[in-house]
Amino acid sequence: MLFQWDLRRTSAEPMLVDEVERGYYGSLLVPDEATKKQEPDPFAQKLLRGVIEGVVGIDELITRYAANWRIERMPAVDRNVLRLCVYELLHGETPAPVAIDEALELTRRFAGEESVQFVNGVLDAVRRALPVKTTPTAG
Repeated sequence: MLFQWDLRRTSAEPMLVDEVERGYYGSLLVPDEATKKQEPDPFAQKLLRGVIEGVVGIDELITRYAANWRIERMPAVDRNVLRLCVYELLHGETPAPVAIDEALELTRRFAGEESVQFVNGVLDAVRRALPVKTTPTAG
């Protein structure tokens, strides 16, 4: 959905979130019922909306650690996987190594090995620059 939002947005109409979500979920069918549409996934919606709401700051952070790459010149898959993972690193509960590993799997699946190296390098630099998250202890 993030990829679709990124490709469809314009400076005049940057927020197509509802339309993108409707289109995506409307295209999915529940396997057992050919006429019933799949319900939206709350976690996916949270990620999508979180990235879009924070895209300016996320893009600035990515650009800072993507040596010699402007965000608009990056391949769309790389750019959006980076956005998704940086949002997770900043605001998610997923441990950084897990979030980065998932981002690399997405990149491997949809972009290729050369992109995996680039995405890994940027995400590792971002991760090292962020403050370490602490987990509250029971007690």
